[in-house]
Amino acid sequence: MPPHTNTTTPTYTAIPTIGYETAARAIALAIEEGAKVGVNVAATVVDPGLGLVAYGRADGTTPHSVETSRRKANTGASTRRPSSLVPAALAVPLEHGTGGLLTGVAGGVPIGFDGIHVGGLGVAGGPPPMDAQIAAAVLDALGADPVPAA
Repeated sequence: MPPHTNTTTPTYTAIPTIGYETAARAIALAIEEGAKVGVNVAATVVDPGLGLVAYGRADGTTPHSVETSRRKANTGASTRRPSSLVPAALAVPLEHGTGGLLTGVAGGVPIGFDGIHVGGLGVAGGPPPMDAQIAAAVLDALGADPVPAA
């Protein structure tokens, strides 16, 4: 018997996902960039489905930065926009409505290559604008698409 096919609706989809090697490189770059500006950062990379791909932290990173970096990465991956672009009126409802999975705190960015979305990066440990600068520098160093503008 042949497999079930449906000519009008696909049975499944294939979603591009950042590979571990690239994700691990992003983490190393975030820690290096943080050290350049005197910030001990935590960095997280997630895939488009918010699955953890890589995580790392510099020695001396504050404990809450671990979770904050994950939430920032989730936001970049889920919204395909920097976490800093979450409108102020939606910041609190977004966090509450997602059970804390997403955040409006700067430092989360989507990751894409040649226009193909593959995940999100979150950086935490410094002031949020500095975290965002570190995340943008990581994308540049990876040769990824730049941070989307407002």
